[in-house]
Amino acid sequence: MLEVREATAADRYDVVRVMAAAFDDDPVTRWLVAPGRSLEPLFAAHARWAHSAPGCTDLALLDGEPVGAAFWDPPGFRVSPLRQIAAIPFYARALGRRLGRGVAVESVMHTSRPHEEFWYLAGVGAVHRGQGIGTALLRHRLEMARGPAYLESSKHENIGLYERFGFVLRDTIRLPDGPDLWPMWRRG
Repeated sequence: MLEVREATAADRYDVVRVMAAAFDDDPVTRWLVAPGRSLEPLFAAHARWAHSAPGCTDLALLDGEPVGAAFWDPPGFRVSPLRQIAAIPFYARALGRRLGRGVAVESVMHTSRPHEEFWYLAGVGAVHRGQGIGTALLRHRLEMARGPAYLESSKHENIGLYERFGFVLRDTIRLPDGPDLWPMWRRG
């Protein structure tokens, strides 16, 4: 049986492991982290430093086994400048020589985001595709969320999934010398 619940602090490693496995073939993630390098340091940094709003990470379990996760930032959530500085060594470890790409991605994404407040889907991933795990994770949070939501899809084939939840495609984000991102907006 598939269950989706809010992740606890004790679930952090499961969230990181699941997200690393789910994003192993992701074009943007692999542009940031060289093939053959583990994605766990990147997702550990995300979980600890960037997408750490209390109660906003979800975990999907299939018969008790972690199989999916989602990072959400609530409306108005901002990482403090001090935490941003503290996170740099963790992102440097995760990205290595590609840290500059990470800075470029964050900058391009940040300037492309809507100016109003919204729920931000920073990432949703499942270790098994086509089993409804991503759908269950999206449904879980969107049923609770009030107001608009926004995401940047790093895989074109995921656009249909998001459209089923009312997300509408916006102008493509072109990364400098990298893959594209597809931003999507859902009215509240």
